[in-house]
Amino acid sequence: MLGKIFLQEQDIEMAIDVYRRAIEFSPENPELLTSLGLLYMHMGSYQKAFEHLGTAMTYDPTNFDAILAAGSMMQTHHDYDVALTKYRVAAAAVPESAPLWNNIGMCFFGKKKYVAAISCLKRACYLAPFEWKVLQNLGLVHLTMHQFASAFHFLSAAVSVKPQVAELYMLLAVALAHLSDPENAKQAYEKAMTLDPKDPAIPLNFCVFCYNIGERKAAVKYLTEFELRLKTLRQEQPINFAIDKELLDTAATIGPALHVGDNQTWEKNQPAAAKPSVPPLQTPQQPTTPSTEEIFSPKRQQSFDALSQPSEEAPSGGQQVNAVAKSHSSSE
Repeated sequence: MLGKIFLQEQDIEMAIDVYRRAIEFSPENPELLTSLGLLYMHMGSYQKAFEHLGTAMTYDPTNFDAILAAGSMMQTHHDYDVALTKYRVAAAAVPESAPLWNNIGMCFFGKKKYVAAISCLKRACYLAPFEWKVLQNLGLVHLTMHQFASAFHFLSAAVSVKPQVAELYMLLAVALAHLSDPENAKQAYEKAMTLDPKDPAIPLNFCVFCYNIGERKAAVKYLTEFELRLKTLRQEQPINFAIDKELLDTAATIGPALHVGDNQTWEKNQPAAAKPSVPPLQTPQQPTTPSTEEIFSPKRQQSFDALSQPSEEAPSGGQQVNAVAKSHSSSE
């Protein structure tokens, strides 16, 4: 009870301390172990989180919250088959869980089984029609399959539910650009830029969009903004800094096309993030003529851990450029 009070007061460190003391008196309590694991996960201490969640599942193999949280971390590290094995146990215990079917769907998405992914995500959407993460994931999968009208349908619904999330506007702009609606796509990009002043993928996507519609000055402006955001991230995270390789590849491709910068920081000694869970960017045939479409990089795929429970590529073509959307596993 004391730990829950600290959680309500947003004092995570004190809540962790309380749960640690409680586990000293009851080391085999799976509920306490799960709660502590989720708190460590919330704080970003994934090794400790996985240890406590694993211990909880040792004492209670069907603990739904522990399975969902552990599976979410496995997805983050692209261990989709292992995660699916865990989810199979959870589905037997709680078959009508929207977060569970969302995570199963995104496992199939990571394995590039898009039809199975859509089937699972639509089941999650049926169970929780106002869950914006499920709607976003459906939009993301449809974008990957080049079904842009369907992607627009789900992304616009997600925006209606969660209008303060910048990445939704970015993905919506990608869909609108492919539906030949550049005016509204531009407005969506501008809204995304306003909502999130840190994400480097947004200005890079906007740069590619401007390049595709012939607005070269605007493209240079947003490529410069991408560079500034990249520098800021490197300064804020000097040790753990990593950037998606597709972002770097796209920036390195469009930079020469716009005749900007031989000394851009993305081109040199740039650590790359883990392999994305979405189809890789197809490298254009001509390095100075980037190809068309939007790239999807790993930050945007939405999966759930137990904390979010309710009681968690395109072929190149023509003379245009790929924009960069992201997909991510996020824990709440």
